[in-house]
Order: sequence, then structure tokens, then C-alpha cells
Amino acid sequence: MTTTPAPDRTTTNTPTATPAAPPTTPAAGVTPTPDTTTTGTTRGTGATTTADTGTTISAGSTTATTAGTTTADTDTTTTADATNTRTGTGTGTDTRTGTTTTAATAPAAGDLAVRHLKVAIIGAGISGLGTAIALLKAGIDDFLVFERAHDLGGTWRDNTYPGCACDVQAHLYSFSFARNPEWKSTFATRTEVHTYLKNCATRYGVDPHLRYDHELLDATWNDTHHHWDIRTKHGHYTAQVLVTGTGYLSDPAVPDLPGLDTFTGTVFHSSRWRHDHDLTGRNIAVIGTGASAIQFVPAIQPHAAHIDLYQRTPPWVAAKPDKPNTPRHTWMLRHLPGYQRFRRAFNKHGREIVAFFMSRPSRTTGMKNMAAGHLKKSVPDPTLRARLTPDYTVGCKRLLFSNTWYPAIQQPNVDIVSDTITHIGPTHITTTDGTRRHIDTIILATGFTATDRPIAHLIHGRHGHTLHDTWNTHGMTAHRGTTIHGFPNLFMLLGPNTTLGHSSQTVMIEAQITYILAALKTLHTHHLTTLDVHPHAQTTYNTTLQNRLKNTVWNTGGCTSWYTDTHGNNPNIWPTYTWRFRQQTRTFDLTNYQTTTHTTP
Repeated sequence: MTTTPAPDRTTTNTPTATPAAPPTTPAAGVTPTPDTTTTGTTRGTGATTTADTGTTISAGSTTATTAGTTTADTDTTTTADATNTRTGTGTGTDTRTGTTTTAATAPAAGDLAVRHLKVAIIGAGISGLGTAIALLKAGIDDFLVFERAHDLGGTWRDNTYPGCACDVQAHLYSFSFARNPEWKSTFATRTEVHTYLKNCATRYGVDPHLRYDHELLDATWNDTHHHWDIRTKHGHYTAQVLVTGTGYLSDPAVPDLPGLDTFTGTVFHSSRWRHDHDLTGRNIAVIGTGASAIQFVPAIQPHAAHIDLYQRTPPWVAAKPDKPNTPRHTWMLRHLPGYQRFRRAFNKHGREIVAFFMSRPSRTTGMKNMAAGHLKKSVPDPTLRARLTPDYTVGCKRLLFSNTWYPAIQQPNVDIVSDTITHIGPTHITTTDGTRRHIDTIILATGFTATDRPIAHLIHGRHGHTLHDTWNTHGMTAHRGTTIHGFPNLFMLLGPNTTLGHSSQTVMIEAQITYILAALKTLHTHHLTTLDVHPHAQTTYNTTLQNRLKNTVWNTGGCTSWYTDTHGNNPNIWPTYTWRFRQQTRTFDLTNYQTTTHTTP
């Protein structure tokens, strides 16, 4: 065993292995099977069957023994300056020595072939797709994108409720390298965004790398072989680098409402919309008045018999400056060089001024006047207007945009209920004032588990602890919002403190992807096998962030929001301008990482 110090910090006592290979190959001397050999992939609704032709790699002189399990992947076994002994049920022992690539006999029934990847990506939403496209552009094709659903798109696949649309201008809520001249209006609908993402996957060659119905079951760091052991619903893989693109708006938050399990009507969350349940003539309870409710309530109100809108705290709502793109404007987007780039840059830099306003509650007066003016214009009744006026600083909770919300909730078939729910019965909801309201449908507009991310329960780090346990003990933090100490070679897109309250998340995602690509290049250039952020670097970075957050509207605006956790900490919001984050992630800061490197004798 030989351990060579990395340029900065180095951990020792690491096993001998072959040098890290160029980004386009999984390991030195190993040639991955071309993607064109991938066969048997069926996509669409229903089950997905995938048969891959991949590569199994052994580190050093490891012995891989498999038996009694089948897999959807049929692999090619290769060796890289090592001896690999493979034993499988009914196959005897196959020993190969040397540096040449050898085609393996197809695994017999019951043999488990484990495919090794350079990069494994979890999630096929904007983050995962953006990473996959960037890898392909960099010449790295040894990766797969594991998606638990039967389609890509993330939140834009899941949220199909009526009226679903983006509240960031379409030119900014898209990849900078894939500008789209076909947006129908200033703000894109859910269908438009979803179609755009699917087109990007096809246009940039990501489709062959997608593995649908491959829900992540477990990802465990192997400190002996310096890779991630990954179990999905339909296969076992290993990967040098693990990238999570699951975001923070993927798993619904279902409130603990007394008696909800006794309700005999239909209950569903807004992100799991029941299109088979006709709402015409229904008595509906909508619980929550957040971003999804202000979009779907106006869409369903004309069809419902009655809607009880349960409002814990009213949101600040501003007018939405949404206008259809004229034929002239669309022509300019398609044919005028640089026009799309200008529009995107104009939107991006224009929104930065909002970050300045939100850095201090005292600076939000203009924003408050804008939202209050929209409320006054839309709701003439002073009593109702008072009930719809928030008691917290604008921006403390997410500022919402709608031209249809206030008109819809003033209709005769809508009642706004501000009293707390005390009990839900088989056909009714009871509130603290003793009123019992009869309903047949409950729609939960209660948001997502942003501060308790489900994927954190599935990732085990260097010492066997889950990411959830680590965050539960030390707080939900990361370095540059991307890497976490004790979880080598793990990169989390939209990790802690990358949420924006003023601009488009695609800006942050692309900045993180730049950082990840720089890290992969560093692994190759310095012949490293692991990158693990130094705990001091992570602590220092987050101390600076939390100090910057202290006086912002998100921390001192007088509200309780999903930005903060149960301890009052803010592990979600990026507290300043996006250009600062882009500056921090433009290059990879190797001096802040513990590294290991392997050399052959």
C-alpha cells in the first residue's frame, strides 16, 4: 500500500488502488461499454424495464462474490492492473490477471452484476438533468440518472394541479445554455416547463442515461474501496461520485390533524392531485394558503359547490405582471441574435435588488406598499381586507403573485376560516369556535418537507451515520450548500442555504454544477480518490451565513415559515445576492478539503 499526500490535507491508511482516471472513464485501464449498447428501455406510464450493458470494476485485488440475486443489468467485467476473482452461482470461478480488457461470459441465472459508475445522479428534475447535460458537455458519459418515477421533471412532473405555473419569468427559469424562444407568455405554465425539460433531455443526449422506476433505497459510503454502494429499486450499483438532485420541494408535508384518518371522503395533497376525483358540485376544504393554493383555488372555485379555505396566516400577494408574448416579440426571441441572452440577464440582475431590500426589514417598505396596494384595489370590503392583511413583514414568508386569488376568494361559494382546526370527523371539520363544517373533499396545500429531507435518511456516510442523523446532531449545514463533512464524494444540489427568496433557483443550480464539474476535474488532475470537506471549513462557512441571516427579513420578519426549522434556525435561505454564490462556486477550493490519493507500486 502506498499513500501519496494530496496537495493540501491528506488522510492516510488507505488501500492501494489504481490512479484516478480521466473523467470520461470509470478507472484507469477500464473502457466503459458504449451507451449505444443500452437496450430494452421502455418509458411511459406503467412499469419500466431496463436492461443495461455496463462495466464492473474491481478496486485493487478485491474479490466480488455474488449469488442468488438477479439484476436488470448485463455487464462487462474488466480489470485494471489487478487480479479480480468473481464467483457466481453455477459459474465456477473466473480469474483474470493483467491490464487488458476481457469480455466476460454473460452472468448465469442468479448472478448479480454490479455496474460501477464515475457519477451516479439521484433525481431527474432540473438539478439532475442540468448535471447530466454538463457531464456530457465535459466529455463524461460514465454516469446514470436514477429517477423513482416513470418520467422526468421533478416538481414540474408531480405538481399537476389546475392553474399550476411558475412565478419566475420564463427566460430566467430555464437553463442559460438552453434558452427557449417558444414561451407563450412572461411566466410559463407547468406544462410548458415540463415539456421544456423533456426536450432538453432529448436535445442534449441525456435520455439513454435515465433509469426510471429506480427509487433510491440506500447509498452507503465504502471507505475501503472509496466509492458509494447504491441500492435502487431495480439494481445495485457503485459510483465514485454521488450527486443528489432531489431538491427540497419533492415530498409533501402532511400535517398531523386530529381525526384526519377517520375522514370518509377524498383527501389528497396538492402535489398529488386526484384528477379522477371530479370537484364539480363538491363541498371542499382547502387547508393552507401558500403558493399552490393561490393557483388552484381560482381554478376550482367556479366548479365547486362550496369551498372552506382554512387560513392560518394570510400571505402577502402582489399582482403578477404576466403578458402573452406577441408575434413580434416571439420573432425577436427566435431570430434576433443576443436578444434572449439580454432578456435573461436583465431579469437576473434586476431581481438582485430584491435581495438588498430583504437584507433588512426596514428596507421592505416599497414592497409592502406594492402588495398592500394590490390588496386594497382587489378587496374593497375593509373587514375582509383586514382579515387578508398579514401581520408580518413582507418577504418573511414567500411573496406570492396572482391576479386571480383575491377575486376568487370573494365569491359567494368561498368562506375564509381563520379558526384553528380541532378535529376532523368522517364528514366534517370542527374548529376552535365550535363550528362544524360538512365537506366531502379535503385538499392539503401544506407544502413540503424542506427541513427534513427524505433522502437524508437514505445516505450513510463514512462512519455509518445517516445524513439525517448528522444534521439532527450538528444542524442542517453544508459547505457551499453542496458538500458535507463525513460524506466523501457526495455533492448535493439545492442543499442547505441555497433557497432563494428573490430570484430563480436555476441560477443557483447552475452555479453548483460548475462547482461539481470543477471538483471532478480536481479528482482527475491530482489523482485523488476522495474529497471530504474539512469540518472547520464547513463550520466557518455556515457561521458566516448565519451571521448574515440574523438581521434579514427571513429571520426577523415576525413569521413562521418553511425556511426555518423547529429550533428557529434557517438552514434554507441564501441570504444575499446570487452573484456572490456564483463567485464562491466558480472554482473548486481544494484547500478546504481532506483528500486521499492512490498510486500503484
